[in-house]
Amino acid sequence: MHDEMYRIGLLVPFQGPAGIFGPSCVAVAEQAKLELNQTNGIDGRLVQLVFIDGGRAPENIAQEIDELVASKHIDALTGWHISSIRKRLVPLLKHRIPYVYTSLSEGDKQSPGVYLTGENPEQQIFPALKWLREHLGHRKWYVVGANYIWPVRSLQKTALAAAELGLEIVGSRLVDMGDGGEPALSQAVAASGCDAVLMLLVGQDAVDFNRVFAEAGLQDNITRYSPLMDENMLLATGAEATKNLFSSASYFRTMTSSEALNFLGRYVETHGAAAPPLNNMAESCYQGIYTLSALAKLSGSTDIGKFDRVINDVELWSPRGLVSFRNHQAIQPVTIAQADGLDFDVLNTLKPVLKQQP
Repeated sequence: MHDEMYRIGLLVPFQGPAGIFGPSCVAVAEQAKLELNQTNGIDGRLVQLVFIDGGRAPENIAQEIDELVASKHIDALTGWHISSIRKRLVPLLKHRIPYVYTSLSEGDKQSPGVYLTGENPEQQIFPALKWLREHLGHRKWYVVGANYIWPVRSLQKTALAAAELGLEIVGSRLVDMGDGGEPALSQAVAASGCDAVLMLLVGQDAVDFNRVFAEAGLQDNITRYSPLMDENMLLATGAEATKNLFSSASYFRTMTSSEALNFLGRYVETHGAAAPPLNNMAESCYQGIYTLSALAKLSGSTDIGKFDRVINDVELWSPRGLVSFRNHQAIQPVTIAQADGLDFDVLNTLKPVLKQQP
């Protein structure tokens, strides 16, 4: 193994509404680093992690990353963070270092050196809405979300697909980050006559919305579905406010595949039973680091141009199952789960229903 390090910038939130995910993301990234360094690292180089706080303003993050790249302090970037940050970073990093964006996203056009390993609406939201219509009869949806690109574009895509999915969007309301607990949100849902609410809120905002929603007595009659709901958020919400709450994702810690169980076992063995909860956001960071490893193995280098040439040939078995790529976007199984107190009961693997939208 070479003396030189392969330095991966891990951009995850340590503050703000998404800061709730930070500790889990760090612990799982350390797990990936440990495993890789016990073998060949990445391209024969020991993996080193450089932690960057993704909970700050996008312009501050972009400035720090620009300086880290210019000074050769990072060789690649990955991690879970919101899409408004990704939009700022993609042009900044073009042809400089590879960027594996691990969060769920609204989807994006193919960009050199950028790889989207998270779920998009076509993989995640649309099949879940169809499943909930078929199994619970929900047709009338109200959408609540944060006012930035992922919720905005996901709402637009869902509205365009609604007729084909047999659904109606009866109303929507977007709020600034930090305002998820505003009573007006739950009041708007109650007044809409909806069967269910699609939550496009992040972290603590979704927790605050869940609490107010339950306090208003809405959880008995109106189902909630979120593509961004993890075990930390259930814990923060409280079991009394998670009734009729569903989520879909490529990973839940209660998944029972051999890959998922092995991953959970290794994580507990390394970090102990008191480790931060495993969740989809954290596992996505593991996925991001292993995607860099798979690209390096397949291309025989860490060169962006070579990564781009082999990305559509990448296949890796992971805690999510088999992951492959098409046009720089990961294709992977997505499951639907229902909150059961403070954990998720995984119900079914979802089937894709519609083609990718432009």
